[in-house]
This record gives sequence, C-alpha cells and structure tokens, in this order.
Amino acid sequence: MSQPTVLPKSFMPAQGRAAGIALVVGSAVVWSFGGTLVRFLDIADSWVIVFWRSIFAALFLLAFMLVRDGASNMTRLFRDMGWPGVAVGCCFATASMSFVLALAYTTVANIMLIQAGVPLLAALIGWVVFREGVSPLTWLAIAAVIAGLLVMVSDSITGAVSPVGDALALLIALSLACATVITRGYAHVRMTPAVCLGTLIAATVAATQASDFAVTSSELGILVVFGAFNFGLGLALFVTGVRLLPSALAALLGTAETVLAPLWVAVIHGEIPRTNTIIGGSIVLFALFAYLAVELWRQRRLRIEARANPGRA
Repeated sequence: MSQPTVLPKSFMPAQGRAAGIALVVGSAVVWSFGGTLVRFLDIADSWVIVFWRSIFAALFLLAFMLVRDGASNMTRLFRDMGWPGVAVGCCFATASMSFVLALAYTTVANIMLIQAGVPLLAALIGWVVFREGVSPLTWLAIAAVIAGLLVMVSDSITGAVSPVGDALALLIALSLACATVITRGYAHVRMTPAVCLGTLIAATVAATQASDFAVTSSELGILVVFGAFNFGLGLALFVTGVRLLPSALAALLGTAETVLAPLWVAVIHGEIPRTNTIIGGSIVLFALFAYLAVELWRQRRLRIEARANPGRA
C-alpha cells in the first residue's frame, strides 16, 4: 500500500508557473458555465443529466489520457493509482452528482459560494486526519467562512431556499475538500485516472436511478458540451495545472469559478442571487481571499529567506 508522501520544496520556473496559472484559471472559467448550461436543459429527472454528463466527461478524459500518455501508460496509471485514487474518484463522483441534483433545489449562487470554502475545509480536515498544523489566522478564516455560510443558508430556515439544496451544496464542498486532502497526502499519485474513475462511478450510479435515458437532439448537444467540455475539460485542465503551482495560489485562482458562475446565470438567465446569499457570500469570499493573500505573502517571504540562507533550508 502506498504511503502518504510530502513532496520536497521546489521552486517552479517562471514559464511553468505561468502555464500552471493559465491552466487553473482556464479550469475555473470552464467550470463556471456549469450552472448556466443546466438551465438550458428541460429534463425533469436530474439523474438523466448526471448520467449523460458523466458519460461524455469519461469519454473526454479517456481520450485525453490516450493522446497524452498512450494506451499502455494509461492502463498503468489506472493500475498504480491504488486506493488513494479510488477515494479521490469517489469524492469527485459525489461532488459531480450533488452539483447536478442541487441545481434542482437551490440557486447557482448558493452552490458556488458555499463551495468557496473548500480550501479552508481542506485545512480543517487535514488537521484532523494528518495533524497538519493550522495557524490562528486559519482558524479565524474558518470561523468567518462558517459565519458567512450561516448567513447564506438562513433563508432555508424559513423555506425560502430548500434545505436539501443547501445540504447538497455543503456535500460538494466537503467532497472536494476531502479530495484535496487525499491528493496532498499522496502527491506522487497521478490523479487524472482518478477523476476519470469518478465520472464512471457517477454514470453507474445515475444509470440505476434514471427513469429514462431518452433526450432530444438539442438536449444531447448541450449535454455533450456540459459533460465533455465543462466537466471533462475542466478536470483535465485542473489536474494538469495544479501540479505546477503552490496549493494556496491554485486555490486562490480556483475561486474565479465562484465569482463567475452566479454572474453568467444572472446575465444569461436573470437568476438574481438573494440578499442573504450576496451578504453571506461576500463574507466567505473576503475571508478566503484574505487568508490566501496572507498565505501567498508568507510563502514568498519563506522563499526569499531560503535563497538568502541556503544552508539553513
């Protein structure tokens, strides 16, 4: 069984860092259109959407690995990912299914803004599971995120927003946070096959729950875009680019999805977020950006000190 691995500290060349930034930002932009695409679908059974989205995402990721790694290497990557890859695949499958199901109950703004707490939830889970140190600043940011989430979901108490939708949105955040912790703990494992496995798991579960797989030609076209390009391409860009960046910077860039997703839905579909969602989401985003900004500053200072005192690194 593979053991948790801590990668050695290294400084990514400027070109590699720029490529990583472009890839992660690209994944955030691609993912941010998910809620907008779903709103174009007139399919009553959400499991049908999950099935076709997962199928097309899996086909895209298999083609991506086949082109990039070749057939023999692709098979080896699936075999070598072990239980950490299976666990990450299950996390992404849960997040994918919960995302589509949550859209039937709550707004895109609620889902995306609750999801903005993923980096801080990952820090909390990492402390519990691996006893990774958490600074007082991190605990403060976590407290601010929890406060923001409470404001966001306060409408659920009165029934203005479905508590089921908010619960699914929280499940998305927890699943992604768990996937982040496992990926950090087993950083030597390539996770492209893992996310592909996640899409196959989601498709299998959806196949047992869907009432009917029939869709119109126009709906099939939207599902191809939703699965292959929104989901599959987003995953491929993210898992490729995140390896080139510090985790704090990657998380910061990933919050672009949270900001853009409600914007696209508001502009294209006129789905205006509720006041409590805007207020609570602002608290979440402020806490997240403040925390990551401080972390980036701290990492930069450590790099400068390491260069100035190479013997103490």
